[in-house]
Amino acid sequence: MKVAVIDYGSGNLASAARALAVAAERAGIAADVSITADPDAVARADRIVLPGQGAFADCARGLAAIPGLRQAIVTATDAGAPFLGICVGMQLMAERGLEHAVTPGFGWIAGEIAAMTPPAALRLPQMGWNDLVFDPGAHKLLEGLVPGDHAYFVHSYALARGEPGQIVATTDYGGSVVAMVAAGNRAGTQFHVEKSQEVGLRILANFLRWTP
Repeated sequence: MKVAVIDYGSGNLASAARALAVAAERAGIAADVSITADPDAVARADRIVLPGQGAFADCARGLAAIPGLRQAIVTATDAGAPFLGICVGMQLMAERGLEHAVTPGFGWIAGEIAAMTPPAALRLPQMGWNDLVFDPGAHKLLEGLVPGDHAYFVHSYALARGEPGQIVATTDYGGSVVAMVAAGNRAGTQFHVEKSQEVGLRILANFLRWTP
């Protein structure tokens, strides 16, 4: 199994690749995890992971700056390759982002990425460990987890006006915040799976086994 971790100048690439390798080893899955910006390698990958950190617009520009990379992701996932977006990588799945400028996303999930508005007592960015809220059996990527398991978040923007059927899990930060989405063979986590210890490794192992 070839797993492509997309390198477009943003995201915890080494951490994500290392976490995927550990998850694969623990699960007994033979996975060749590579960090790549090569569109041909992405097109040939069995699974695609798009990490991201920073601003939506900057990440979108980073993808667009590498000829053929964005289209390779679209083509591979249109053909059925499972996709996992992490943090801003998940946000890029939305229709558009509103950080700094209105920037189109992939449009794979409904909604837009807007500034969070928690009560004044809660600081931004939301940073640290938060409970995951989901219905047991909500998605195969959550198998083996239970509501209340903790994941690690760092963000000031989140999905707004999403489609309920595409929202897999939420968390609470002065109100409900989208934590995980899925549509077909494409899924994403607002939290950093690569920093979420056992919970993150479980999700990554589930992703490597996932047959949408």
